[in-house]
Amino acid sequence: MRLVTVGVAGSFPGPDSPASCYVVQVPAADVAASPGLVAAGVEARDWTVVLDLGNGGLGALQRHVDPSDVDAVALSHLHPDHCSDLSGLYVYLRYHPARGSHRTGVDPHLPVIGPAAVAERAHAMYGMEPGETMDGVFAFRTWTAGRAVQVGPLTITPYRVFHPVEAYGLRVAGPSSVRPGETVTLAYTGDTDLCDGVVELARGVDLLLSEAAFEEGRDDGVEPGIHLTGRRAGQVAARAEAKRLVLTHLPAWSDPRVALAEARGEYGGPAEVAATGNVYEL
Repeated sequence: MRLVTVGVAGSFPGPDSPASCYVVQVPAADVAASPGLVAAGVEARDWTVVLDLGNGGLGALQRHVDPSDVDAVALSHLHPDHCSDLSGLYVYLRYHPARGSHRTGVDPHLPVIGPAAVAERAHAMYGMEPGETMDGVFAFRTWTAGRAVQVGPLTITPYRVFHPVEAYGLRVAGPSSVRPGETVTLAYTGDTDLCDGVVELARGVDLLLSEAAFEEGRDDGVEPGIHLTGRRAGQVAARAEAKRLVLTHLPAWSDPRVALAEARGEYGGPAEVAATGNVYEL
């Protein structure tokens, strides 16, 4: 299982990165090397799940995978910086001159999993007329906290987190790319403030991908329940005993060195700030 940090900018696209978009991939060889997956009948092919698809994410995503090859889109919540490029993905899957459903006659029904209003939000962002839907292209599903969703070799479990809207952190388990036959785990916080849910999400994971949009002191006057700081992300990693911390979702006005220093003040394990295009082999 590998993580690609496609879009790492917080709250809006930055000059060097799209907004939130992350890819989890399992190469065919990792599936074939996992006896449990083979026994369960999981197809030994490349698998790809996109975690969030915010502003600009679709463009950068195409550097890493053909959108037609995505197996599911998993949305942490429905703020635009995490889901707005669903509109572009719909256009790609429906109208591509070689692959589009209008040409092939085969609707992809790509699973798009998110909070309760995911279908309504997608239709509103695109500007669907009354009675129109995206159902021929997307197969919308909704999260239930704690109930795992299986996508080929990947198990995705949502955890409710602390944000002004219905929001989830996503824990992903899959076969290791560096330890054949073993299972590894990734936790992605989505947007959240410090809460019990985000600590449980990160419990013992191999890699914690944590937002750190706020900065200690600078953002103290903002009401709780919006974002983590680097310090609070470090506290999550330490309490959860995560094996590695990667900070993300920093807005363009933040200094990544400050966020990283805050995190390292609370967490003694390996820590870094994500950049667009980074690849992490788990």
